[in-house]
Amino acid sequence: MNEFWNTFFLSYGPAIVYALITAIAGLLAKGIAKAYNKYADTKEKREIAKIVVMAVEQIYKTLHGPEKFSKALDMVRTLLAERGIEISALEAQALIEAAVGEFNNVFEDTVEPLPEEQLPA
Repeated sequence: MNEFWNTFFLSYGPAIVYALITAIAGLLAKGIAKAYNKYADTKEKREIAKIVVMAVEQIYKTLHGPEKFSKALDMVRTLLAERGIEISALEAQALIEAAVGEFNNVFEDTVEPLPEEQLPA
């Protein structure tokens, strides 16, 4: 019986090992591709939101507040849908708000440091 297993592993062992290595490599490649696609989609979403905010500012100069936001929301969702990228309404709103904030320089550090004599001891 021991000779049977020796013959079996010598004959089929390399094929089994190669099949296992191929399966593991395939699973790793699939995971890497999924992670990259998520990163690429997120980057593209941010870029599109920035472009849309600038475009809405230029195109709809007579609109204000909620109307501009609604136009931007529609444009972001449409452009991403055309590229096959799914986005929720909440995520689209957050991206637009972030792009508007960046557009308006909200995130810049505008606080000036205290003069040396006013620093606490």
